[in-house]
Amino acid sequence: MHFVIMGCGRVGSTLALTVEQRGHSVAVVDQDADAFRRLGHAFEGRRVTGVGFDHDTLVEAGIHEADAFAAVSSGDNSNILAARVAREKFDVPTVVARIYDPGRAEVYQRLGIPTIATVRWTADQVLRRLVPEGALSEHRDASGRVVMLEVPVHEDWVGRPLRELEAASGARVAYITRLGAGLVPRSGTVHQEGDLVHVVVADELSAKAVKVLGRSPEEVA
Repeated sequence: MHFVIMGCGRVGSTLALTVEQRGHSVAVVDQDADAFRRLGHAFEGRRVTGVGFDHDTLVEAGIHEADAFAAVSSGDNSNILAARVAREKFDVPTVVARIYDPGRAEVYQRLGIPTIATVRWTADQVLRRLVPEGALSEHRDASGRVVMLEVPVHEDWVGRPLRELEAASGARVAYITRLGAGLVPRSGTVHQEGDLVHVVVADELSAKAVKVLGRSPEEVA
């Protein structure tokens, strides 16, 4: 896979090095050429000096071949604009934008702009959104029979009630993380783009639940 990362601060540089260590190609964009020193001499990816939402800059970074784009600079406005350009102009399938202000994130989310807002933002969190690697185990009861998982959900479930996810997977949605805040779902709660879904399920059914929710509802039916 090819990744384009806007911002070479602590998060951006850590993310770029981690992605490259996993065998992917990566290009890092930053206005300040000195910021690339954080990458070290061993980094083999592209270093592109420029504005992360500029057309020519993104083309130089390989945006046409990009499988994922992360906007993790220090500016909310720059991150949002870059995310929109990557998603709407270059059709990058997976886009993550760091937003410091949860209020802004909610507005952008309603406009259909892919954003994630969180108080604690780390390179690991960004990486998990860009390259989902199955469910993340969050808790297991003393007997080991019941587990709580953060489960990657296929985009085609967006707009469907969470009760449909439960019926198909056999798991119970314990809570969701929406715009950086936890939310206990009600009977009519609908899955939205950007939601992180945390389910409780019997251990023996966990693999099935992960597989079902990772597929389109049409494939499950």
